Amino acid sequence: MKDRAMRRNEPWKRMGKRRSILSSVLVAACVSFLVVYNYLLSTSLPPQQLHSLRHMHSSLPVKIFMYDLPYNFTYGVIEQYLAARGVPIKNHSDLHYPGNQHSAEWFLFRDLLRPSDDRRSNYVSVTLDPFEADLFYVPFFSSLSLVVNPVRQEAGDNSYSDDEMQEQLVAWLEKQHFWRRHRGRDHVIVCQDPNALSKVIHRLENAVLLVSDFGRLKAEQASLVKDVVIPYSHRINVYNGDIGLQKRHSLLFFMGNRFRKEGGKVRNILFQTLEGEDDMIIKHGTQSRESRRLATQGMHTSKFCLHPAGDTPSACRLFDAIVSLCVPVIVSDDIELPFEDVIDYSKIAIFVASSDAVQPGYLASMLRSVTLEQILQYQRELKKVKKYFDYLEPDGAVNEIWRQVASKVHSIKLMIHREKRIVKKEEAKLDCSCLCLNRNYSSQTGLQ
Repeated sequence: MKDRAMRRNEPWKRMGKRRSILSSVLVAACVSFLVVYNYLLSTSLPPQQLHSLRHMHSSLPVKIFMYDLPYNFTYGVIEQYLAARGVPIKNHSDLHYPGNQHSAEWFLFRDLLRPSDDRRSNYVSVTLDPFEADLFYVPFFSSLSLVVNPVRQEAGDNSYSDDEMQEQLVAWLEKQHFWRRHRGRDHVIVCQDPNALSKVIHRLENAVLLVSDFGRLKAEQASLVKDVVIPYSHRINVYNGDIGLQKRHSLLFFMGNRFRKEGGKVRNILFQTLEGEDDMIIKHGTQSRESRRLATQGMHTSKFCLHPAGDTPSACRLFDAIVSLCVPVIVSDDIELPFEDVIDYSKIAIFVASSDAVQPGYLASMLRSVTLEQILQYQRELKKVKKYFDYLEPDGAVNEIWRQVASKVHSIKLMIHREKRIVKKEEAKLDCSCLCLNRNYSSQTGLQ
């Protein structure tokens, strides 16, 4: 009886084994398909498109509430700037931000004012209800405010004070419930010029700062974890031609101030080292319409464009070079760059240590050793990414900045929740919650 029962169950056992095997095969096939699909997706799409696709499937747009700041912090700054330069204002309702390298604050402000179907980014959405906002945007034109004053002071007019504007802004913010609620951690503030908001930055350091440079900020005020590095607006015309070297007769081009402060002392040495080279154009120049015309011509007809540190590690010249398809040669040891999570700068630029670049003959010899095919490959990569540095491109700099801002929400919430349960902190103790830019983590912790 037992043997007969076992024989009767045998077909069902074999069928069960077949089902088990079939299930395993199907699972393996599905896993393999997903692996292959993700691989093909990651290799066939540019990094930015891949990132956008993953974002759409993983999260909803971050909700931003833009403060309705008093008029004098926004359009009023533009009025003051134009008035200081004697520019007549015909229609106050149609004011436009003057072109300069720090105009990110204008483009972001205007983008948040657009209708939702015309906005440059899918990463953020505007809410009119501050209670449902993830982030709060403070639209003060801090960089433009900084440069209103000097012109008027030269004329003996001290009616406008950027220092006073900074103090008034902080006083206004500190009265706001949503600023006080988390001490500004969920607020976004543009201070693109290295000196913008310098008088009050210690009172705004909890916020997400949009900066082009960390050169003037202290370690406790800014970090790559908390803040966003944004590009300067390019000041020369975009090169719309194709890749190629037929019209690029000069090996290297640079035009800018020869003498800078502490961070840019290497410039004068580079001038002395390179200005005698026959195939290199090294010129002293200052900001003017004619200088921009000459810079456009020089960058569009050169293979490499030199980017030495100035008063701070970065400058708009780098982004002028990128949109010119002129391979940047970066001699700036402490530079930080925008959008490095999706852009591999080693594919679009050559980095040279300052100590090497100032050695006679080193830079010239190194650049002459780069093959024509290598230069063309740099140009191909530059052409792929140049739109990310153009504030007028629909899928350009504005979209990339909002993507970076949106990515900060999780860490902001972490810090807010963490602060609610911390009872006491010793000031002298290393705070590992802030991976600040200028701190050497390994040296402080003993890790090697």
